[in-house]
Amino acid sequence: MACGHMLSTLLRTIPAISLDLMAHDFGTSPQALASLTSIYHFSFAASQVPVGAAMDRFGVRPVSLSLLAGTVIGTLVSALAIGPATFVLGQFLLGVATSGMLMCPMTLAAKQMSAAKFGLWSGMILSIGNIGMLLSSSPLAFVVDQFGWRAGFWLSAGFGIAVLIAVFLLVPRQPAAHADDSSPLHQMVEVLRLGLSRGLRGLIALSLVSLGASLALRGLWGGPWLMDVKALSRIEAGNVLGLFTLAMIVGPICIGAFDRRFGHRRTVVAAAHALAALLLALMAAGAPHFPVSNLVGVAVMPSQYDLVLLILIGFVTSAQPLLFGMTRQLVDAQNTGKALSAVNLAFFLGAAFMQSTTAGVAALFGLPAVLLFMAGALVIGTALFLIYTRA
Repeated sequence: MACGHMLSTLLRTIPAISLDLMAHDFGTSPQALASLTSIYHFSFAASQVPVGAAMDRFGVRPVSLSLLAGTVIGTLVSALAIGPATFVLGQFLLGVATSGMLMCPMTLAAKQMSAAKFGLWSGMILSIGNIGMLLSSSPLAFVVDQFGWRAGFWLSAGFGIAVLIAVFLLVPRQPAAHADDSSPLHQMVEVLRLGLSRGLRGLIALSLVSLGASLALRGLWGGPWLMDVKALSRIEAGNVLGLFTLAMIVGPICIGAFDRRFGHRRTVVAAAHALAALLLALMAAGAPHFPVSNLVGVAVMPSQYDLVLLILIGFVTSAQPLLFGMTRQLVDAQNTGKALSAVNLAFFLGAAFMQSTTAGVAALFGLPAVLLFMAGALVIGTALFLIYTRA
């Protein structure tokens, strides 16, 4: 099931390395196409409510198999896209179908493990999933250069079929624990109610900006920043994004182990996101004629500067799984799937808004402004998190 999440992260980050080629084929600008990618996250976020209710009602395995089948269909539609309209259709299908790829293994782990163990396992699940972003860095850049951007979607479709078969063969059939017999509409309302409840409000506020910032950087603007501002080739940019992704893979395991041993989740989460905001601001300040470049006395900071900052950002944003751990502690077993889906809804609703709004920021003010915008959003989210979780 975690490999399904890996496929999801691969699919959502394909545009970061091939946006210019796709825009050329579709006869549109990269900025316009970037704004269209937000449909993935909007449909992903909207699907969290019914998916969370379905997992509590029917169990994790059947939901996972259904979503994997839909992912294969959406990937094929994307591979065959001939213009912006069909591209949007493919992004919409993928957003709906991959909406439960993280929640399926998370919910299974949450219902079967203690709160302490869940903190570690949630980090491991996220780390496995982030391998998809590693695949979409240098390996995808090579594939795109050699075979075109459609090849990335064709390969993803084959991977999706393999994961579907693996889940069918290896994940045992289990009845839905603590099954809720209320109507599907009532269960979906419960997801929203839990998300807006006083206990989860601080977590939701931070979730709205946390994943959005890291996904916008890794999945959309990281490639253009390195290629357009730092003049790297596609392969060189892929190499840098690959190391950034390695930090995002190692980070959740390390932070999950740290959390299990020492605790202090609230402090770690707040400090990590505040540091991420600072690092994004420092990256923007290294652009041509910006403060750090002027201070050092160079036209633009070298790409090695960005590499160090990206690795640090990848590591500190790995505190995101601790928000799932905090959620797990605040609800009973019957509502676990709904509460986790409420937080995941905030994650990807925020990612959708981040993608769409940063596209406008980039068009009006340039890429450094995008990084500063994301840094400001993280500061606001961290402040609200601290205010609402004081008790």
